[in-house]
Amino acid sequence: MPAELKSASHGQTMVLTLSNPEYRNALGPDIYAAGIEALNVAESNPDIRSVVIVGEGAIFCAGGNLQRLLANRQQPPSHQAQSIEGLHSWIEAIRSFPKPVIAAVEGAAAGAGFSLALACDFLVAATNAVFVMAYSNIALSPDGGGSWSLSRALPRQLATQLMMCGERIGAQRLHELGVVNRLSDAGSALTDALTLSADLNARAPNALASIKELVNEASHNTLNSQLAAERDHFIRNLHHANAGIGIAAFLSKQKPRFD
Repeated sequence: MPAELKSASHGQTMVLTLSNPEYRNALGPDIYAAGIEALNVAESNPDIRSVVIVGEGAIFCAGGNLQRLLANRQQPPSHQAQSIEGLHSWIEAIRSFPKPVIAAVEGAAAGAGFSLALACDFLVAATNAVFVMAYSNIALSPDGGGSWSLSRALPRQLATQLMMCGERIGAQRLHELGVVNRLSDAGSALTDALTLSADLNARAPNALASIKELVNEASHNTLNSQLAAERDHFIRNLHHANAGIGIAAFLSKQKPRFD
């Protein structure tokens, strides 16, 4: 069966399923392109307020297809560069997408699969899930933004240990380190991710988009620049119709329904 990215709607959440069972949901150019297209569709659809990325079956993603990578060694370097650019365009699309993206991880998230999970805004993982930057095990280095994400999420020594030694790290440990948001029973990661998405869907989309943009900018902004950005977002959101709905509902002890 060919690798594909399946799309389905669960209320106001789009669920994207990595489906490549023959190769443990390994990623490839067709999936990258489909991922970007799906996010473009979700961004333009006001009825979609969040996205969940999950793997088909009992595994999230084994990373790259090693058979394809081996074949690419016989091609000019530009061939692999084009493939990696496809992956990186999808990672960038996830980071800049104005709605929450949640990774729901069962089983293993390896290599680019780990990078993909780290690129999401939230990470829900089964207690038996394992994560591994397996690149150095086959004499490769990370892609998909894995080195960027881990270097910001973890102490330098631990980030280098995971990437240089190719060691596995469990969901429980990543939860303790603040990388995994929620732990789930085995087989329940998608269910719990959908519960989280339902909570996010009930919140004002414009406010969530502002928060995501502010978080993305914070790491390279000076304090003065970040304060200015917070001011601008706050004023814009205060004068949005949803602020009137939210404040009035809070004062009257009612549940708000945001546009």
